[in-house]
Amino acid sequence: MGCLSERFSSFFNNRWLVFVAAMWIQSCAGIGYLFGSISPTIKTSLNYNQRQVARLGVAKDLGDSVGFLAASLSEILPLWGAVLVGAIQNFVGYGWVWLVVTGKVPVLPLWAMCILIFVGTNGETYFNTAALVSCVQNFPKSRGPVVGILKGFAGLGGAILTQIYALMHSPDHASLIFMVAVGPTMVAIALMFIIRPVGGHKQLRSSDGFSFSIIYSICLLLAAYLMAVMLVEDLVDLSPTVITIFTLILFVLLLIPIAIPVTLSFSWEARSSVEEALLPDQQKQETDKSEEAQDIIFSEIEDEKPKEVDLLPASERQKRIAQLQAKLAQAAAEGAVRIKKRRPHRGEDFTLMEALIKADFWLIFFSLLLGSGSGLTVIDNLGQMSQSLGYDNTHVFVSMISIWNFLGRIGGGYFSEKIVSDYAYPRPVAMAAAQVIMAIGHFFFAMGWPGAMYVGTLLVGLGYGAHWAIVPAAASELFGLKKFGALYNFLTLANPAGSLVFSGLIASSIYDREAEKQAHAGNLGRRSLLSSFSSFVHAEEPLKCNGAICFFLTSLIMSGLCIIAVVLSMILVYRTKTVYAHLYGRSRR
Repeated sequence: MGCLSERFSSFFNNRWLVFVAAMWIQSCAGIGYLFGSISPTIKTSLNYNQRQVARLGVAKDLGDSVGFLAASLSEILPLWGAVLVGAIQNFVGYGWVWLVVTGKVPVLPLWAMCILIFVGTNGETYFNTAALVSCVQNFPKSRGPVVGILKGFAGLGGAILTQIYALMHSPDHASLIFMVAVGPTMVAIALMFIIRPVGGHKQLRSSDGFSFSIIYSICLLLAAYLMAVMLVEDLVDLSPTVITIFTLILFVLLLIPIAIPVTLSFSWEARSSVEEALLPDQQKQETDKSEEAQDIIFSEIEDEKPKEVDLLPASERQKRIAQLQAKLAQAAAEGAVRIKKRRPHRGEDFTLMEALIKADFWLIFFSLLLGSGSGLTVIDNLGQMSQSLGYDNTHVFVSMISIWNFLGRIGGGYFSEKIVSDYAYPRPVAMAAAQVIMAIGHFFFAMGWPGAMYVGTLLVGLGYGAHWAIVPAAASELFGLKKFGALYNFLTLANPAGSLVFSGLIASSIYDREAEKQAHAGNLGRRSLLSSFSSFVHAEEPLKCNGAICFFLTSLIMSGLCIIAVVLSMILVYRTKTVYAHLYGRSRR
């Protein structure tokens, strides 16, 4: 009985259980990607035009990205408290939107609808912060894969919720909004006590690589399955029974990862944590020593160490510095010397204010703004883009970009980790590659060739998703884990900033101008961007544009912005070569 109790305790404190629970929560944290599916329903029910829908999209992007409160609360409250706050916001925000759209409560003005969309989507930031902070702390040596998988499930959330919506067989499209309000709230509340740091750095095992391989395999299988189901449902009129079977198989695939913590904790063949194949003792000791060395940094060391220390071999130099550090610590304890912490260097722990004065931090921010902002413009306007090219079922492209987004995040985390671990090369080079892919995808959208929607959705989805696996991992490497929540949530502000300019101003203004040209059959009144911005604020009658011309100029602008983002990423690569060589070069030797 005592042995069974120990195994249950081991199970509930297993970092893989936290990781799997975080994956499930993240699969419900991608509700923002469903905006392309619910916006036509809102537009029709409330008689909005494209500029008004664009404003709701900006509110959604702000809610999805403004995570300062989530980061602050996660440092004050236990992580389950932060998850609970996010669940409440999600339920209240989207629940009220559903009541308005279905006519159960009076119609609210546009600004109030924007607030509701913001509040509902902002719940995601609590899920994201809790999942990432807990799992990055539990898996400090596997940041790329962990961040990629978690952010990947957030990107796949749109496709998962779309499939569950298909199971409902509801002719009322507003029921999708109801599902968005209720589904993620129930999942988050059910799992919120599991999401927490559990001393994962002490659970390092030689079998971790195999466990990650299983997770990657399940991710690829899940993406392939959802893609196949989506295509079959689009091409064939399926019975409710078949759709139910498809959805049950989806749930089984989502539940399979729980086998990893169950096996590690309950398998009688598995050895106890003391006997189990952990990392070699020497490697553990080196890790512990390096972590302890990072905890105490004295500015006086540079002043006190003899000049000849720098000429010693690396091992001897580290030994001499450690001795000097110990002497200074003893002197400080006795009051003989006043110790003050120096400003951190890249690779050490930064506060947000310390990071904000670093050029590398702003290079990451603006590269992310241009890259992810252009991708988010496509996501927010995907329904109108597909309709302008003659496609009736916009749900197909929403699900497709959700799947490619998922694979981009998984692949971005995997390949960027290979780059840093195998070659000790800066992770941002993977971001530059993703931005090149996005530039090509935007060019396909601009050309409007047959099948361009499919190719563009593939390339932009992959590139956009890769950003959200690479950037958090790179930020944690360059600026540390101590204030990771605040750093990550500040960087996510790049998303709404890009959306505000690229989607809320440029894309919607160009779309409405082209629609106006078509409506007046050549009787064109040329409008400047300034007047377009004015009409963005003061909405007019609904306009509809048809043909590739609707998003031609917008897509070319987005492609050019991605090229600029590539340049910024490569500058960051050049500036951080020595940092990554220091962080990962030793592990290769």
